[in-house]
Amino acid sequence: MQLVAVLRDAKLVIYLDKAASNEPVTDAAIEVLTPYGTERAELNPDGTYRISAKWADGRDHYDLIFTVTHAERSEVFAVTIVGPTRVDNFVAHGVSYRSAALITIAAGLVAFLAGVFAVRRFPRFAGVSIAVVAAILLSVFPRAQAHDGHDESEPRAAQAGSDMPQRLADGTIFLPKSVQRLLEIGTAIVESGEHTRTIELPGRIVPDANASGYVQSTLAGRLLPPPNGFPALGSRVEKGQVLAYVEPPIQAIDVSDMRQKEGELLQQIAIVERRVARFESLVEKNAVPRTQLEDARTELEGLRNRKAQLEKIRREPEVLVAPVGGVIAEANTIAGQLAQPSTVVFQIVDPARLWVEALSFDAIRNVQGATARTHDGQLVKLAFRGSAAALRNQSIAIQFAIDGDTKEVWAGQFVNVFVSVPDNRRGIPVPRGAVVRNASGQHVVFEHVTAERFEPRQVRFEPLDAGRVLVTGGLTDGKRIVVRGAELLDQVR
Repeated sequence: MQLVAVLRDAKLVIYLDKAASNEPVTDAAIEVLTPYGTERAELNPDGTYRISAKWADGRDHYDLIFTVTHAERSEVFAVTIVGPTRVDNFVAHGVSYRSAALITIAAGLVAFLAGVFAVRRFPRFAGVSIAVVAAILLSVFPRAQAHDGHDESEPRAAQAGSDMPQRLADGTIFLPKSVQRLLEIGTAIVESGEHTRTIELPGRIVPDANASGYVQSTLAGRLLPPPNGFPALGSRVEKGQVLAYVEPPIQAIDVSDMRQKEGELLQQIAIVERRVARFESLVEKNAVPRTQLEDARTELEGLRNRKAQLEKIRREPEVLVAPVGGVIAEANTIAGQLAQPSTVVFQIVDPARLWVEALSFDAIRNVQGATARTHDGQLVKLAFRGSAAALRNQSIAIQFAIDGDTKEVWAGQFVNVFVSVPDNRRGIPVPRGAVVRNASGQHVVFEHVTAERFEPRQVRFEPLDAGRVLVTGGLTDGKRIVVRGAELLDQVR
C-alpha cells in the first residue's frame, strides 16, 4: 500500500492507496502514533482519513508512525511530516528599498570624503584610495538591491512549499494525492511477453444479409398508410406485417378502356347466364347432355372472375409487407408521396445481427482474431466470416460478424478493425489511453515513480488490438505505468 499524509488546517489528512493500481483503500484501520499518544483515524466521505493535529506547534517537521490494518494484514509506516515553508527576506525584517538606498548613498559619501582626504594627505596612494572607494560602493549597493523583495530564492521556496500540480525542472510532474483522486489516476505494473502482430484496417458496420431487407414498390403510385399508420424509425416489425400501400394512378384513357372491357364482360355474362338457364331446363327433359350445362357454368364462372379482377385493379392498391423481422432503420414515407418502382421505402435491420466489413490492400491469409474500435473508444469483438475473391476499388473486402452485445453500435458506423495474424512480436501491452503525445510530438507514457511524482518515458509502439498497443521500446518490465488519466496528467505545466 501507499500512504501520504498532509498537515492542513490543524488536521492531518491521510491518503491510502493500493501501490499497484493507485486505487483508494477505504476499508482499512489506521492508527497514528503522535507526540500526544496513539490516535485512530476516521474515514471521510471523500475516501480520505483524518485525525486532529492538536500536537502541531509550528515546527518544520514531525515524525509520526502509522499502523495500517487491511484484510487481516498490518503494515507500519514511519512518516516525516514537513511543516509550512517560511520565506524570510530583508524586506520582511525591517529595511525597505528606500532605506537601503539612503544607506548606500551615505556610505558612498563617507567613502568619497575619506578618499579625498587620503589623496590630499598621501598623494602616493591616490590609485589605491580610488580602488578602495570603488570596492566599498560595489560591496554596499548590491547587498541592498538583492533584498528588494525580488530575490530569486523566494519563488523557489514558495514553490517548494506549495501543494499544487506542477511540472518540475527535470521534466517530472508533481501531482498531489488530492488531485490524483480528482482526476482518477490509475496505474498498473506492466510485463513483457510474446504477442501476435496486428494489422489495422478501416471498416464499416453493415447489417447481416440474412437478417435484413428492403421494402420496395414494384409499381409507380402514391403511398398510403396502413390502418395503424406508418411504422416509426426504431420500431420493431414482424415478418409479413403490412407497412404501407401503394395506390397506382389510373389515367383517363385507362379508365375508358376498363369501362369498355367491363361492359363487354357484363354482356357476355348475361348471354352465358341465359344459356345456363336454358340448358338446365333441357337437361331435366334429357334433351341435351349434362356436359353442355357444366361447360356453360364453367364459362360463366370464368367471366365473373375476370370482372372481379378488373374491379380489384381499379380499387385495391399494392400491399408492402416486411420481408424479415427486425427494426425499421430507414423510412421514406409521407402520405400521398409518389413512389417510383425500385424505390426503397423501408430498410429493416436486426440490431442483434450486425457485421463489419473492412478493406485491405493486401490479402490476409490467416486471421487469428479481430476486434473493432468505434470513434468513442468502444471495443467490439469480431468473428471472421470470409474475404472477397475479387478486388473492389483496388482493395479486398473482409467481413466479420460482431460477437457479443450490439446495443451501442449502429449499421453504417465507421470503425477501426484490428486483425491478428500469425507473426509473434515481443513487447509490453498497455492500454491505448496510456500512450499520449507530448508538446514536442513524442509519444510518452508516465511512470509512477513515487507517491506524488510521475516521470514521462518516451516509447515506441504498434497496435495490438482495439483497446491496447504493444510497446516495443523505451519501457522495461516491472514499471508502474499510468493507464487511466494520462491525457489529463500530460496537461500539467
